[in-house]
Amino acid sequence: MSPIEDFSATFAVEPGYLDWAAFGPLAPSVREEAVADLELLGAGRERGIGLVAGRVGEARELVASLLGLDLAGVALQPSTTHGIAQAVYGVSGGIVASPREFPTIPVTIVRAASARGRVVPQWIDPAEPFATPQAIAAALDETTSAVAVSLVDFRTGYRADLAAIREVIGEDRLLIVDATQAFGVVDVDWTPADVVAGHGYKWLRAGRGTGFAWYGHRARVALDPVLSGTTGTDLDDLPFDLVPAPAPAPDGRAFTVSRPDPLAAARLASALGEVARTGVDVIEAAIAERAERVIGIADAHGIDVVTPRDPARRAGIVSLDPGQRHVAALGAALANAGVTVTARTGLVRVSVHAGTDDESLRMLDDACATFVQTRVG
Repeated sequence: MSPIEDFSATFAVEPGYLDWAAFGPLAPSVREEAVADLELLGAGRERGIGLVAGRVGEARELVASLLGLDLAGVALQPSTTHGIAQAVYGVSGGIVASPREFPTIPVTIVRAASARGRVVPQWIDPAEPFATPQAIAAALDETTSAVAVSLVDFRTGYRADLAAIREVIGEDRLLIVDATQAFGVVDVDWTPADVVAGHGYKWLRAGRGTGFAWYGHRARVALDPVLSGTTGTDLDDLPFDLVPAPAPAPDGRAFTVSRPDPLAAARLASALGEVARTGVDVIEAAIAERAERVIGIADAHGIDVVTPRDPARRAGIVSLDPGQRHVAALGAALANAGVTVTARTGLVRVSVHAGTDDESLRMLDDACATFVQTRVG
């Protein structure tokens, strides 16, 4: 079989699962790895404990490799929000972001502004549906220190243009990127970013606790690592019975609080290994083909699509707008047909993966047809 066929064969979900942007059912290899590592830790043998702990380094190396960025900046985090918070709390000055972003970004900005008084929210016009370079440029001023954006928007599936955003904001401002809906399934140049934070529990199929972040050199210089803990110093061993005053670590460790969970790291490493063997570009192409079919189904039934139609501006999310009064009805029609999606924020979000099969798309088609036939008004 081809690499993509091998990868797709690892999807063991029931037909009709089209909600990968909400949760990725764990890959078989991840489940097997979790069981094996639990057995190793349960034995209490030093060698087994060391083997599991070694997966931390493996996970970091795979994150760096798939990002195409330096290993020194990679830190494992419990979640995307942890990684974003480490960056946002360290900013001094204005942060431009859209209030329509997933709460990871706006809530963290507001809390940091309240807690420190050094962070100033600068909101993109809420009427702007997408965080385009033009919308970001309109919100910038001389006090702006950073811009925070999702590469793929959780609501609409809009895929941001990192290179164009970097050109707009210049080299003196930080670009903080939430990669949750993109990492491992979007083949993109991450080098315009200064901070990239993501999580393995959706598209990577690695489960909760498998977050990570990368802090580039410019971020490590500009950000104050205020949330740093025992692992965030330049000392390998902190002294006991003293109150130490170590400097922050010179690399991504500066933005960590404590040692990462080796079991979570093992799950992440297992999932990323499959992605690396398959190729992000190959996975992206498979997802793009399925997303195009979802758009075709919506068009055939006269249901509006708010996700950009340009493949370069979308990923695996296709958001449908059946009309505000009909969101619940479409969601119910899909649920009754055994199709799992997310219906909220006035839209019905369909998210496909490389393992999404023809039966799932047929079920979507049939449910949309039922909705249109029974829609009133």
